[in-house]
Amino acid sequence: MSALAAATGAVNLGQGFPDVDGPEKIIEEAVSALRSGRNQYAPGPGIPALREAVAAHQERHYGLTFDPAREVAVTTGATEGIAAAILALVDPGDEVILVEPYYDSYPAMVQFAGGVRRPVTLSLDPAAPGGRLPRAALEAQVSSRSKVLLLNSPHNPTGTVLTREELETVAAFARDHDLTVVSDEVYERLTFDGTPHIPIATLPGMRERTLTLSSIGKSYSFTGWKVGWATGSEHLVQALIGAKQWLTFTSGAPLQPAAAYALEHLDHWPKELALDLQERRDLLCAGLKGIGLDVTIPEGTYFAVSDIADLGWSDGLEFCRALPERAGVVAIPLQGFYDGDAGKHLVRWTFTKQRDVIEEALERLGKGQLAR
Repeated sequence: MSALAAATGAVNLGQGFPDVDGPEKIIEEAVSALRSGRNQYAPGPGIPALREAVAAHQERHYGLTFDPAREVAVTTGATEGIAAAILALVDPGDEVILVEPYYDSYPAMVQFAGGVRRPVTLSLDPAAPGGRLPRAALEAQVSSRSKVLLLNSPHNPTGTVLTREELETVAAFARDHDLTVVSDEVYERLTFDGTPHIPIATLPGMRERTLTLSSIGKSYSFTGWKVGWATGSEHLVQALIGAKQWLTFTSGAPLQPAAAYALEHLDHWPKELALDLQERRDLLCAGLKGIGLDVTIPEGTYFAVSDIADLGWSDGLEFCRALPERAGVVAIPLQGFYDGDAGKHLVRWTFTKQRDVIEEALERLGKGQLAR
């Protein structure tokens, strides 16, 4: 879809990357590291300063304590963290329960590991009986071969932030079936309207069975740096490091000191970013509603989701392929994020763009022929 935007001159509200960099001071720290000789291999688990900064971040924000030497690892973004976690924890034939719609690397890595994916569909209705991840839906996918539950909150692509009650349901399910939870929390600092992000590792009995993944990319608007981390009990983190050894081995040496600086000295910045993103979310969602597009108001992340069925479309991919010509805008169809047809009529828009870009997209959509 980004290639389609480039080819047609459409406004790209599809791929979720900021069009403005994060704080200049963090960039200066990276430049300083480059110039001071931090250009050779970093330790495989990450430089001590960054592992210590990650451990301090987890304790400061969530009350979770980790030994930075044995329970924290630096990864090449959360995407490598996902790959290493699945390769470390899933053997051929093991089942992985994951929440759909899912980030596209999840099913790919389960397949690489020889695992079997068991999707549970997330409801977009916060008032759904039993929550948006009801116990009955989870139980329907579990078996004696189930080994890992792959969780994502704040959730891409829907913007859902699971409540404490919903997380307690998931945690009880994981404990009862002795599942390891791999929790993707890259949007942890980007929630809106006072919605709290609650790491599942903070719930009773979950620290020892949860491997949590995050990164600097989303919270500090440096998605291209690909500096992430994993935290968890020693046996889980060391298993991840064992897989990472054969993936990248080590990650961006001069970027790691800058990431540590961000976590230690600019801890306030993600909150300011979240407030700004909330305003841009409101701009996009109000605009979409104003032109007749149904939209679910996200509680976090970069994304909002629309149902295009009322416009006469039953296929989101067909709609998104036609949208550049009809309106000069690009969005992402959600059906590729599902195993079944639950998302066939849904499309995703990003609001992590400057206001003038969002306004231009809305103006084009308002003038375009959106109805089938």
